[in-house]
Amino acid sequence: MRHAFPASLALAALLAASVTGCAVSRDQSTVGQYVDDTGITTRVKARFAEDKTVSAVAIRVETLRGVVQLSGFARSAAEQVRAEALARATPGVAGVRNDIVVQP
Repeated sequence: MRHAFPASLALAALLAASVTGCAVSRDQSTVGQYVDDTGITTRVKARFAEDKTVSAVAIRVETLRGVVQLSGFARSAAEQVRAEALARATPGVAGVRNDIVVQP
């Protein structure tokens, strides 16, 4: 009898999660899409780290529903363009929003 309450509580939590669609946060995406976006972000950052012309530290990468947003600072316009090209060439990327600022 003691184990019935925790089991029913766990079942209620599971049912509540399935009814809400497992959304990560309101109006954002499903858990599956969140995992996909995290993978895309990781692949883009890895490409930046492998490329000698792009600073993986100065450029931030965020992904939502396959669209990659780049922000931060670049040392030159060439670095800004290269970062966008690397992101666009990454598998799974649906689009790129380049908000990188070139430092004077």
